[in-house]
Amino acid sequence: MSPTEAILFDIDGTLIESGGASDRAWHRAFSELQGVDVEIAKVTGKGVPDPAVGREAFEAVIGREPTDEEMEALMAKRLEYLPEEVEGSEGYRVMPGVEAILDSLIEDGVLLGLVTGNVEPAAHIKLARVNLNRFFSFGGYGSDSPDRGELTRKALERGGLVAGRELDPAACFSIGDTPRDVDAGHFAGIRVTGVATGRYSVKELLDAGADAAIDSFEHGLPLLKG
Repeated sequence: MSPTEAILFDIDGTLIESGGASDRAWHRAFSELQGVDVEIAKVTGKGVPDPAVGREAFEAVIGREPTDEEMEALMAKRLEYLPEEVEGSEGYRVMPGVEAILDSLIEDGVLLGLVTGNVEPAAHIKLARVNLNRFFSFGGYGSDSPDRGELTRKALERGGLVAGRELDPAACFSIGDTPRDVDAGHFAGIRVTGVATGRYSVKELLDAGADAAIDSFEHGLPLLKG
């Protein structure tokens, strides 16, 4: 099999845990703009792209679809509050083995990208606290598509622009902590490693169709080809 060309990493639950920073930023945005309390975890699921999170939360607490103007205002206000919430989050942490594995992959010449439901500014805000943005030269984001599979395809397309040639899907794989990540990678035609640093166990990720699964990055990457 060809050497690995590129690896796409999910963010929340995979690279870092923000300690609820995103949910608190959403809560503040809804409180200020709509005068309502929102518990994001109760109205949406893990791995849902940011625009869909805002829309689902709005419909759950307001009882109707938001207008485009209301959504734009909510997204902007949430991003306004997110840096403060990330920086002050006591529960923020980097997952075990992350920096070591990223350093090793960069040294070996593997292209690293992001594939995340976060809109692009939110993704970089979350990684900036611990300077992880330096590892990633491209990505697919919730601002690209409400569909995780489509934004994963977009990430591969952008990776090809960075590489100066189209990436071979057989020489790429993604890494995530939820069944949504598994489905998205397969939709885009690449293999997926599940990492059990979030809500799902190794067994649950394998049952969801992951091509491989690990407890943490401290155990290496089973799909990596040299």
